[in-house]
Amino acid sequence: MVMKKQEKTNVMRLLDAAKIDYNAHFYKADPTMSGEEIAGILGEDVARVFKTLVTRGKSGAYYVFVIPVVEELNLKKAARAAGEKAISMIKQKELLPLTGYVHGGCSPIGMKKHFQTFIHETAIPDGSEDAASHIFVSAGKVGAQIELEPGDLIEKAECTVADLV
Repeated sequence: MVMKKQEKTNVMRLLDAAKIDYNAHFYKADPTMSGEEIAGILGEDVARVFKTLVTRGKSGAYYVFVIPVVEELNLKKAARAAGEKAISMIKQKELLPLTGYVHGGCSPIGMKKHFQTFIHETAIPDGSEDAASHIFVSAGKVGAQIELEPGDLIEKAECTVADLV
């Protein structure tokens, strides 16, 4: 059940300031909800709903990966994309101090510090009839998603498109 209008998140304010069009979607949620459940609440194809993952490379650098909610990040492909020997997921307790976001509400837009960000190649419409012109990512808090054009997200979050799953 999608809820009515809520207070704007920092992500929404950043998109407004950049004059990027988006639709905000709010729903009753908790951090334990799966991406598939969230896609169902939104009435969207799971291939269009993306999650944001934060990792650390062997060098100590942090990287952000945006992939479809039903997929699993391929750490070898992620490391190759980032030019690292290896990549590992950060611990959940590191997420809030590092990004300013909690688990289940992490967005590739508006982190405390900008990290090199990669988005899975399926975010880009391929021109086929079933290609969607929009994707969903977290709006920066649990129970809030933003829907926007992939190109706008790529530009705002300074994403590199790569094969990540």
